[in-house]
Amino acid sequence: MRLLIHTDGAARGNPGPAGAGAILRDADGAVVAEIAEPLGRATNNVAEWTAVRLALEEACRLGASHVDLRMDSELVARQISGIYRVKHPDLKPIHAEVMALLRSLDGYTVGHVPRALNKDADRLSNVAIDGH
Repeated sequence: MRLLIHTDGAARGNPGPAGAGAILRDADGAVVAEIAEPLGRATNNVAEWTAVRLALEEACRLGASHVDLRMDSELVARQISGIYRVKHPDLKPIHAEVMALLRSLDGYTVGHVPRALNKDADRLSNVAIDGH
């Protein structure tokens, strides 16, 4: 099964109250899962990376063999692709978990999308912060 996954992380204050959001869709575009996870106090980058990790964990739980990751964080997309290195110590463990999850799949793509094309994941990350 192949899933299209949009992720977003948000932090108000950076660091500040943070949330992770993701929406997972099947090949027909039907929503198979939504994630809105409050993260407490965190940075925006920790929230972005955590959203990817949570989405991949859910994709694996659902039995996905391929995922197409889309996010409005160009930094995280480039770090996953290996274009940029992950240097911050807080991000290294999350990066390692994400890369292990990706290696467990038969294949994946990752891409940066404009914020306007990531509205559902953005909404869910804010729902996670606001608690409703």
